[in-house]
Amino acid sequence: MNLPNTIAALVTAQDNFDSHRYANCFSETAIVLDEGKTYNGRAEIQRWIQKANDEFRIVMKPLEYSESEETLKAEVSGNFEGSPAVLTYHFALHEGKIQSLKITG
Repeated sequence: MNLPNTIAALVTAQDNFDSHRYANCFSETAIVLDEGKTYNGRAEIQRWIQKANDEFRIVMKPLEYSESEETLKAEVSGNFEGSPAVLTYHFALHEGKIQSLKITG
């Protein structure tokens, strides 16, 4: 699957539980919407993903990417009820960084 470099880097960082590399895929002013919560800015995103990594150990298996819709469907698995699950990642990219990410089930 041909993913944009930033999204490929995000998947690799997630699969290695590297919250710093994950957060560096985002702009300084990025926002993430996940499970009804909003995370603002790279530092808050880094804390959010680190907590998720520590608790759930989530890995991602990309299934389908739509360049026109900027969405990635991925099978995620880890230490959470309902694992594995297919989630959709809705991206807005700007100048090689993720400006926003919304994760839906």
